[in-house]
Order: sequence, then C-alpha cells, then structure tokens
Amino acid sequence: MLSNDIIRALRYALKTNNEGLARLCALSNTDVTAAQFTPWLLKEEEEGFQRCPDIVLSALLNGLIYDKRGKDESAPPLALERRVNNNVVLKKLRIAFMLKTDDILAILTEQKFRVSMPEITAMMRAPEHKNFRECGDQFMRYFLRGLTNRVHNAKP
Repeated sequence: MLSNDIIRALRYALKTNNEGLARLCALSNTDVTAAQFTPWLLKEEEEGFQRCPDIVLSALLNGLIYDKRGKDESAPPLALERRVNNNVVLKKLRIAFMLKTDDILAILTEQKFRVSMPEITAMMRAPEHKNFRECGDQFMRYFLRGLTNRVHNAKP
C-alpha cells in the first residue's frame, strides 16, 4: 500500500487533522508541517498529489506509539525506517494500540476477512526467518478498516 493511503486511513481512524498528524511526527523528533500533509492526503488521481516519503510514515507511526503508550526516556529512541512495508506498519500499529495476535484476528474476523493465527504470527516475524510471510495490501486494507471501527466504537 502507498504511504499516503495508510496516512489517510490513520487520520480518519484517529479523528484528527493535519495539525494532529504533524504533532505525532514531532513526538518522534521529525519536523513536518501541517501544510506538508495536504498533498500527501490527496488521492492519486487528484491534482497536486505527491507521494509521501516512507520516513514520514515511519515518524508518524513512531509518534503514534509515543502518544498512545508514552515515551520511555531510558530506552533508545525508535528507529526511523527508510523503507516501510505493510509488515512494519502492522507491527507498529500493533504496538501503538497494544494489540495481541488474538485482537488482530478478531478485528479481521469482524471485517469478514479469513485469516489464521499462524498467518498473522508469520507476518510479525523478521524477514530473514524461514516462516516469514509478507503482509499484503488487501490484509492491510481490511485491518485498517477494522481498526478504525474498533477505535471509533471504543468505550471511553
């Protein structure tokens, strides 16, 4: 999936605006202005569309982790990945929203997406592991949609 699609989905899930996204990036010590998000949030076919750099998505996800779980000053800062794929996004969202593998399975089952527990755990493995499995775009779309439903329907 494009970084732009993931940012657009997260913006909707978090019910935030461009300033909120810029604030999340700032938590991971990355300077991105709210105005910079405007062309990144456009659809591909819209005029003025620009592809969002992977490092910005990585900063946004790290900022989301810091926002949801707090920043541990004794731990080293989270690394900014230059290449972000669906597996990295899935892992970081899992950390940020404190999801277990069972929660991910429940989210996808609610979305009528069939997946098994071993498939999910295979996506969480290191790429060099023999049982590693790449997270596909369809999986990510269903997961983001289900996560949005879960966040919007959460009881405060």
